[in-house]
Amino acid sequence: MARVVFPKKGLGHEAAVGSLTPSGQREYKLRGKRNEGKCPVYAIGFNFLDARYHNVFATCGGNRVTTYRGLPDGKLAVLEAYVDEDKEESYYTLSWAADLDGTPLLVAAGMNGIIRIINCATEKISKSLVGHGNSINEIRTQPLKPSLIITASKDESARLWNIHTGICILIFAGEAAHLHEVLSVDFHPYDIHRIATCGMDNTVKIWSMKEFWPYVDKSFTWTDLPSKFPTKYVQFPLITAVVHTNYVDCTRWLGDFILSKSVDNEIVLWEPKTKDDQNPGEGSIDVLQKYPVPACDIWFMKFSFDFHFNQLAIGNREGKIYVWEVQASPPVLITRLSNPQCKSPIRQTAVSFDGSMILACCEDGNIYRWDEVDQPAAES
Repeated sequence: MARVVFPKKGLGHEAAVGSLTPSGQREYKLRGKRNEGKCPVYAIGFNFLDARYHNVFATCGGNRVTTYRGLPDGKLAVLEAYVDEDKEESYYTLSWAADLDGTPLLVAAGMNGIIRIINCATEKISKSLVGHGNSINEIRTQPLKPSLIITASKDESARLWNIHTGICILIFAGEAAHLHEVLSVDFHPYDIHRIATCGMDNTVKIWSMKEFWPYVDKSFTWTDLPSKFPTKYVQFPLITAVVHTNYVDCTRWLGDFILSKSVDNEIVLWEPKTKDDQNPGEGSIDVLQKYPVPACDIWFMKFSFDFHFNQLAIGNREGKIYVWEVQASPPVLITRLSNPQCKSPIRQTAVSFDGSMILACCEDGNIYRWDEVDQPAAES
């Protein structure tokens, strides 16, 4: 059985905790609002994979996936909408991806556990991937190979897929895997072999795919039926870390560090110390920083970054957004966004490429757009 690792305070010191007094270094104004109906909108995200579409984003809620363009005047222009034929479907998550020729794809999934691959050029479903035994809580795209995605599911597993060939390559489940729903998953930004998962068993797990990578390569050249591919189980993570005492519903890599969020009104930055050749559970972790988020005590609320991982935005159950300068030490709260119209829980945020636009999708079916206010030049 793999050893569970409990956190130590950062580098022999107490973790640095951010102040909730905004620095005011960037100011934002509500520019746009759009209602998508009565269903909650659970996910929203910009397309960072293709510079041509830097102001294009997508949302999902109910049985609908919608793409928009953020116009200079603050409006949100609908580009296309996909409506699932199953009226009972409820989409929880989406991710931008790309085919081998660079064609932009949108991947969405939710309650039914079916992964829909939407070709944004033809506006049609190109593939539907089936394998999970229950609903899918999150999808993430491998930034170095954007035809690879990973999914986190209520069936207590995460799965690695090749959406070009439709193959399920790896299943992260088994003896030392999650014991409850997997709520979030993320690829390491530059170590292509490494992922992190988290879930309702209160743990974050770090996994290595290094010894299984030949199967990833094989998935690109496979010519037989996808169902005949020799899918492999990955049962032992490098580390199982207990950083939180409740559900962990969002985890993201920040370089070699990890940010994770539970329902305890804070996001925690910590450092895992692992090696690919170690025995399972041999590593250690240090908690480095904490980012307070008041009224963020319900689960399934996801944070996001700009392209360069400078700003982190997270909503709360009161409709407020906290924007942190994520790489400052101690953390700096850049601003707190609120508006009398926005009172519903914010399920996810999206920060534009340069951080000048912040989006939020809400439990009440609304999406909101805040734009950075031009600051007057300082007098010399």
